[in-house]
Amino acid sequence: MGSVNWSELKALILRHSSFVICSHVRPDADALGSEIGLQYLIRSLGRTATIVNASAVPSTIAFMTAGQDVLQLNVDVTKQQLTLPDAFLTVDTSSWQQLGAMADLIRSSGVEHIVIDHHLASDEMGPNVFRDTTAAAAAEMVCRLFEEFETEPDATTADFLYAGIATDTGWFRFPSTRSETMRLAGRLIDFGARPHEIYRLIHEQMSLERVQLSGKVLASIRTAADGRLNWLQVSAADMEATGTSPADTEGLVNRCLTVAGAELAFIAVELPTTQIKFSLRCREPHNVAELAGRFSGGGHQLASGCTLSGPLETAVQKVLSAAHEIMGTAASANDLEAES
Repeated sequence: MGSVNWSELKALILRHSSFVICSHVRPDADALGSEIGLQYLIRSLGRTATIVNASAVPSTIAFMTAGQDVLQLNVDVTKQQLTLPDAFLTVDTSSWQQLGAMADLIRSSGVEHIVIDHHLASDEMGPNVFRDTTAAAAAEMVCRLFEEFETEPDATTADFLYAGIATDTGWFRFPSTRSETMRLAGRLIDFGARPHEIYRLIHEQMSLERVQLSGKVLASIRTAADGRLNWLQVSAADMEATGTSPADTEGLVNRCLTVAGAELAFIAVELPTTQIKFSLRCREPHNVAELAGRFSGGGHQLASGCTLSGPLETAVQKVLSAAHEIMGTAASANDLEAES
């Protein structure tokens, strides 16, 4: 898998006895599943590992934290209360911005920092960055690390690693899905992962409010470039009216690409901080990682994200203009009218 020096990563882990594991803000199933997988693996080696993230786990995957030791910085533990580990281990991102408040803690700690990631975009995070851009999910890399240590996950950990791989591949329909991806998923099933139950817990437990928000937002889908570019925007007022939160918008951007002829899509969500979170999706040959990179974001060629300052309409216009540039299309008066 890629060019990762697995023996070097294994030796680096064995060199330390305590770890704090973290991932990006608003962790998804791949981030959280990878963290839980690493925690289980490290603890099986007789070492200590604590998961600490800068933000809460979204309600859509909160079931993954049941019985797990997952902490939120400044809610469950403060910087002062957190005992510095021998090493910090970051998974599923190599962007300082995406680490939120954990970034300052890691930078100021002076301890070793290990990064395991599968994304293209990267900040300078020191010499211990282990990256495999061919991996469909960070959870794939964690599975490979289990193999390197010649150990196996328990059934619960297998569930969550499977969730990470399945969700990051769009349930194995994205082009990132390789034969190795399917083999890893099969091995996780052998270890006790339950595909049907994981799908049910993630996609078939929506609140009525979330369904209502989806209908409200999708009814106002906007389009440009003769239907090749589609976008959605969700204001704080939309969420207040339906009793929902930004987490309830997860996955809506993918609906934009189901429209015939769509090549690139994004959703803009107004956060409580007044910042605007963008999720970007596209089909080849376009590259939304390049688009996200213009706004200090990142991800994969076909799925990326970024965060801009508000107000909502201004941020949308910036990303819309950049999307036109990426696609080689021209903004029209209708685009501007949609934003007015």
